[in-house]
Amino acid sequence: MAEIALGITGGISAYKAVEIARALQQAGHAVTAVMTRSARRFITPLTLEAITGREVVTDLWSPGRNVDIEHIALASRIDLLIVAPATANTIARFAQGHADDFLTAMFLATRAPVVLAPAMNSQMYTHPAVTHNLALLRERGAVIVDPGSGYLACGWVGQGRLAELDQILAAVGDALRGPASPLAGRRVLVTAGPTYEDIDPVRFIGNRASGRMGFAVAAEAVRRGARVTVISGPSRVPAPSGTEVVPVRSAADMHAAVLARAGDADVVIMAAAVADYTLDPAAQKIAKADGPLVLTLRRTRDILADVGALPSRAHGHPVLVGFAAETHDLLAHARGKLERKKADLIVANDVSRTDAGFDVDQNAVTLISANDVIDVPLQPKAQVARAILDRIERLLPAASHA
Repeated sequence: MAEIALGITGGISAYKAVEIARALQQAGHAVTAVMTRSARRFITPLTLEAITGREVVTDLWSPGRNVDIEHIALASRIDLLIVAPATANTIARFAQGHADDFLTAMFLATRAPVVLAPAMNSQMYTHPAVTHNLALLRERGAVIVDPGSGYLACGWVGQGRLAELDQILAAVGDALRGPASPLAGRRVLVTAGPTYEDIDPVRFIGNRASGRMGFAVAAEAVRRGARVTVISGPSRVPAPSGTEVVPVRSAADMHAAVLARAGDADVVIMAAAVADYTLDPAAQKIAKADGPLVLTLRRTRDILADVGALPSRAHGHPVLVGFAAETHDLLAHARGKLERKKADLIVANDVSRTDAGFDVDQNAVTLISANDVIDVPLQPKAQVARAILDRIERLLPAASHA
């Protein structure tokens, strides 16, 4: 369901991180463990690697670690950072903005929700410096899971032991849900992937779309509580969990599937790369010949324009979002598409770039509406999806819905 980074710092309760990692996985989340140097004195990275099935991050300076600026890459793609246990030292470094190891650098770089579960001696926990730092982090938006009271490893009895597992999991769940989204309970229809237009039983005309961007948008809509249907062309990328998936092949298939469902949707997001042209396929494989092969192509039906022409669109229902994949004159083409197709928002991206767009994990887009233009810089598609849905949420209050 969510991509979670689990920070583990140097306290005796570090061993409980194994339970936390396992419980998060059982809840359907993917977990990457990040261990400080002190944490490795209490538990080995091998243990967390075996539990999570992923490489454990232990050092900001490991060879190869900075090829992709890993602390920034991980900070960008996670849905939540939880630090359990969070020691007094780590809490202080977070509060003061230190960035001298992987965990503190990632804490500063991420804009995902942060959950901290302190664990320490009771006298340390109630020290004015610690209470001040925790209050400061709360003000900045961190969720603090207060430690429990009882017998501590140091032999004292008092507040300071790591919160119970169910309390930590509840805090994670609440943080992932966040404030109630305007999309909660809404019906969202997303198209994704390419379409294939058959030439004969063997060959087809297609494009390089993978479905990653549309699936990222669908996954983010699910995370915000929407009821999501994905109409997807052929894709090798797994569809996001929590969605209803309608597989299609051709532009005509996608047109029929979208128009059958668009009237019942609150939001329609046309992220698929639908073929502009199609043809009548030959019944048998076309034999190879010495001369050129001439194919007669005809225009496909314009799905975005047909949804834009629905009678309910006069009242702003559904909110309609189109994508514009261009290689030049990006803004001019996107603005023209916004007006011609009667859309509320166009997501424009330059597909001539090799580091963004089709069949890669990153994208850079421009969000164009009647009132504003917002540039979303190059980043993982999950982050781009968040920016797109943030903008869509601003369109919802003005839209009537069923």
